[in-house]
Amino acid sequence: MSNKDKGPALTDVREDGLSALPPKVLQTLLRDHTTGKNIFWATQDYEALGPAYDYHSEIRSEQITGDHEMVVMPRVQKSRQNQTDRSKDMAEVFTPSWICNAQNNLVDEAWFGRKDVFNIENTTDHTWQSTSDKIEFPEGKTWKDYVRSTRMEITCGEAPYLVSRYDTTTGETIPLSERIGLLDRKIHLINQHVEIHDDWLHWVQTAYQNTYGYEWQGDSLLLARINLLATFMDYHNDRFGEPPAELWLQGIAEIISWNLWQMDGLKGVVPDSCKDNITEKVATLFGEEELVLSCPGCRQDDITLHNGIYCVIRDWSTGKIIRYVDLLR
Repeated sequence: MSNKDKGPALTDVREDGLSALPPKVLQTLLRDHTTGKNIFWATQDYEALGPAYDYHSEIRSEQITGDHEMVVMPRVQKSRQNQTDRSKDMAEVFTPSWICNAQNNLVDEAWFGRKDVFNIENTTDHTWQSTSDKIEFPEGKTWKDYVRSTRMEITCGEAPYLVSRYDTTTGETIPLSERIGLLDRKIHLINQHVEIHDDWLHWVQTAYQNTYGYEWQGDSLLLARINLLATFMDYHNDRFGEPPAELWLQGIAEIISWNLWQMDGLKGVVPDSCKDNITEKVATLFGEEELVLSCPGCRQDDITLHNGIYCVIRDWSTGKIIRYVDLLR
């Protein structure tokens, strides 16, 4: 089956809606482990709905469930004017699935040392055909190495490079057999090699632990997190004919809440957390003077000197909590 066989236009990426998620799972998806609070809106798009929706307000479950179920929706469902404004103000650009697939294929070509591992592209009409044979590995590498390999999508938006439940530019759904995300590929391999349910759950959890992304705007980040959780539900339902238990939903949500985080990618800090108008004592020719200065990292364009809140992530192999910026040194 090619991706010409996609389903109808997407109307709701959230399965039966956010309200259907167990409250604890939804709360976990809203968590920000750096601040100890919830992720915040970081956009002015919702301010007309009231003070709880202003730029710096945390996103709370009651604001996006029940009567407010459709407050947060994929970009493709937003008004054309809203899409234009976000592209202009926040450089928000969404990539068609065929481009995500082509670029992800390049990643795998480098890893495997050959082309057309997961699918074969048709560059004429921007479709692809998934390979049906069991994937072979180069000498010295196994499917477990691939599942454990680190993948990250920067400024991830709704995370189309990680999971491909729908095309973010058209809203068309993509069947499981034709999904092209970096995490989709890991689960595809797990399905080829693992039969027992508990083992499958273990390796899928490992796949999630090694898949990362960050995003500035809280609504897009929430959609990305939801897409990763719904992807887990999709594959579990398909493989075992039933939804995953709440315990496993909660476990995957916990991983997602750590691995997809809210960050200013140029500074490594929580968006808008740098402080200006800071009084500092500076030695001058006339003695020590007090000067009002901006954030030193912003002033000197040095990612290590910001006075904002540096974002932390979790190394699942060791359990250690580390600053993202320290990984760049």
